[in-house]
Parts: sequence; C-alpha cells; structure tokens
Amino acid sequence: MQLAITVLGNNKINFVAELLPAVRDCKCSIMEIRTTKLAQSTAAYMLIQGNWNQIAKFESTLELIQTRLEIKIHTLRPEAKDKGKDYMPYSLETISLDRANVVESITSFLYDREIEIEEITGSCYQAPYIQSSVFSTKFILLIPPQLHLLSLREEFLDFCDQSNIDAILEPIKR
Repeated sequence: MQLAITVLGNNKINFVAELLPAVRDCKCSIMEIRTTKLAQSTAAYMLIQGNWNQIAKFESTLELIQTRLEIKIHTLRPEAKDKGKDYMPYSLETISLDRANVVESITSFLYDREIEIEEITGSCYQAPYIQSSVFSTKFILLIPPQLHLLSLREEFLDFCDQSNIDAILEPIKR
C-alpha cells in the first residue's frame, strides 16, 4: 500500500527532519521524496510504502506532527495504475518571455492530445542582457503509442512558433 503526502511549512521549521524518523519508526519505506523552497515556505512531497497497519500508524503520526509544528499536511492513498509498456518517455524543455498563461498553454496542448505529464518544473528569472523576465520549464512526458511522433513534433513546433516559445522535445535515453 502507498501513501502520497504533501507538506507545506515555514522555512524556519525543519519538518523533513521530523517526517523521516516517523517513516522509519512506523516501518514504512520512502519510494520518492522531493523538497523545495518557495518564497518563505518549504514544500515537500513524499510517496511512502508499507502494509495497511504501517500506513495507518504513519497517518496518525502525521496528525501529531502537523499540530505540533503548525504545518499543512495532506495525504492521499493512490490507486495502483498500470501504465502501458508502449508509452514513449519524452523530455520537453521550454523557454519564453514570462507571461501569465505560458504553462497553461503548453499543458493544454499536451492534455488535448492525451499525453500524460509525469512531472513539471519551472521557474521565472531575470534574463541576462535584457530587462525582461523569462520563464523556463521542463516536463517529463509519456506519449501514447497511437500518436504519430513526427506529426506530433511538427504540430508542437508550429504551436511553439505561434506562441513565441522556444522548445526542445526529445526522447529520454537511458
């Protein structure tokens, strides 16, 4: 059984140092963990695995930690989802002038074509040599087998040209 956890707290609180021993004490294991600082906050997400009893014990421990540290914790028991082996993993990197809907436009394009988004990271920064902000993203995608890759690539590059986005779409090589 798995448990997905999202945590948001003040930068001054080292809640990760509280969560990791709790995972160990409940005899659960960490499948995935990520943390990042967002302004004056720290955000984290974890995927925990254990048997039903271990997960239930961990959930009750989380309630105590949340109250004691005054942080926000949300949990979800994800359903097992078997992804087809035919999906093609791709990496997509974009860069454009910062505007309000750039990520929304890209994700809409992908979802309209039933492309699964496994991960999105992005950030805005002041570009050197110019006085404008630039927004950069990186996506990890799973492209379904029924999509013709050459047509998808052409369609996506046309979309990027119309939206003034520079992009690199390439298969993930392992």
